[in-house]
Amino acid sequence: METVLEIKGLKKSYGKKAALDIGNLEFKGGKIIGLLGPNGSGKTTFIKLVSGLLTPTLGEIKVGGMLVGADTKSIVSYLPDANYLFDWMKTKDVIAFFKDFYKDFDEGLALSMLSNLGIDLKQSLKSMSKGTKEKVQLILVMSRRAKLYLLDEPIGGVDPAARDYILKTIISNYNEEAVVVIATHLIGDVENILDDFIFIDEGKVVLAGSVDEVREEKGKSIDNLFREVFKC
Repeated sequence: METVLEIKGLKKSYGKKAALDIGNLEFKGGKIIGLLGPNGSGKTTFIKLVSGLLTPTLGEIKVGGMLVGADTKSIVSYLPDANYLFDWMKTKDVIAFFKDFYKDFDEGLALSMLSNLGIDLKQSLKSMSKGTKEKVQLILVMSRRAKLYLLDEPIGGVDPAARDYILKTIISNYNEEAVVVIATHLIGDVENILDDFIFIDEGKVVLAGSVDEVREEKGKSIDNLFREVFKC
């Protein structure tokens, strides 16, 4: 598989304070990667740098062989950790918006997933619960045929019953040559769909590797390993 995301010497500072000091990372296609760490560990900063919303202080980020910029936005599908749609919009409006904005948007796939969750196309976002809004946003993001999916806390605001469906949606609908990065602190909920993991704390990579290798060599789940590494 080709390299989808390549990071070299990545640093992000605010004044004298280093928010992120990642170094070098490489992500090949066909992988779901967990970016795992406590709240405030630098996960969202990392996601925003890769999506192009923040500019690195040092280093470079390439997606699909291109430096992050205007050209990479067409191959990156980004789910922020906050609502980014207008409340006056109805579900059908956001579908039309994504269809117009992104050439790789699969309208049929989006409509199918919305139907499976019983979300009304005529319902306004304003009238939806926080969890339902998050489901709509995730469906929009996963209905693109992107090379890189960046999901910032995709299951943080939904009820446990919906989490299984959402995780199934992620593994069933992403491009098989793409990379999915899931930033979360809910390790136990996501580890079953992960191929690789990165533990991040205070802006630095603490540990990284293959989920299967940890289970085979250490006989531990990623959740248990996380608790060990980040114990108080």
